[in-house]
Amino acid sequence: MGMQSLERRLERMVEGVFSRRASNTIRPIELGRRLIREMDDQRSVDVKGRRMVPNEFTIHLSPEDHSGFADIEDALRTELVEAAREYAREEGYHFMGPVSVLLRVENSLKPGRFGIASQLRQSPGGSPLGALVLPSGERIELRDKPLTIGRLSDSQLTLPDHNVSRRHAEVRRTGNGFSVIDLGSTNGTMVNGARISGEHRLQDGDIVSIGSTHVRFEAS
Repeated sequence: MGMQSLERRLERMVEGVFSRRASNTIRPIELGRRLIREMDDQRSVDVKGRRMVPNEFTIHLSPEDHSGFADIEDALRTELVEAAREYAREEGYHFMGPVSVLLRVENSLKPGRFGIASQLRQSPGGSPLGALVLPSGERIELRDKPLTIGRLSDSQLTLPDHNVSRRHAEVRRTGNGFSVIDLGSTNGTMVNGARISGEHRLQDGDIVSIGSTHVRFEAS
């Protein structure tokens, strides 16, 4: 079930964006399928009983195939990272750190053939890491220092929106995760469409809405 639903998402998400690359010898959907298969093949169980999977992937391509993806490489990598994260959420897998996908040239490969190498890599310093992903795709990393959100220019995340209070909300490290705290804003803070009261513990994939801006929370 997980593989089937993931492939449907990949068909919509990846092929919808990159269908114009149909003339390439490798389709992005093939990369996505191989990547999630690599996660299944390399999964392990840690001392806490969690199923851990690789979070760093290097895709080796022939020079011709790598060149064929050159103009969309950044977008392709982003889509593949999202595919990995979606699959991990559905299967209950855990990452040790942020997910990354790199494309590398392998001169010995013929067009149409590719390989994937993966590894588990811990977040810097071994501490949990999270991020807020803005609608533009920009990522704001979350660490130990609280991140303030508001209309004031000295906020870590400034939102020039009249529906946003001057000091609207804060994302703060709590235990081994992160929480969003509404700072008494006029219009409130929403998580997954529901208005929160005070502090709310964030889960991977939660959508935090502040004014007309919706950001996605990602936990490593």
